[in-house]
Amino acid sequence: MKKIEAIIRKSKFEEVKKGLHDIGVNFFSYWDVTGVGNEKQGHVYRGVSYSTTDIQRRLVSIVISDDFLDKTLQVIFKTAYTGAVGDGKIFISTIEEAYRIRTQEGGTDSLN
Repeated sequence: MKKIEAIIRKSKFEEVKKGLHDIGVNFFSYWDVTGVGNEKQGHVYRGVSYSTTDIQRRLVSIVISDDFLDKTLQVIFKTAYTGAVGDGKIFISTIEEAYRIRTQEGGTDSLN
């Protein structure tokens, strides 16, 4: 099993969510996060421009079976892409075991 953590633009979240649902990834968690990256956002307040390095993003955490990895990555690449600096990052790690609490099922059976 693999865990995908994707940091994406908040404006692309609904597209990513729909794309994941379309391929059968129906369970994942997400959080609003703030980070520092290469993108510099400019803001205007009362006619005065200023920039900040704190960037609002959404972190999506997905645990999937190994055979869904490529398909899931392609959906995220396709739906989160804008082509501009700040599109985000994807991190992949290995999950040794997973369990569903209600039924005590283990392994990939616990993911569906």
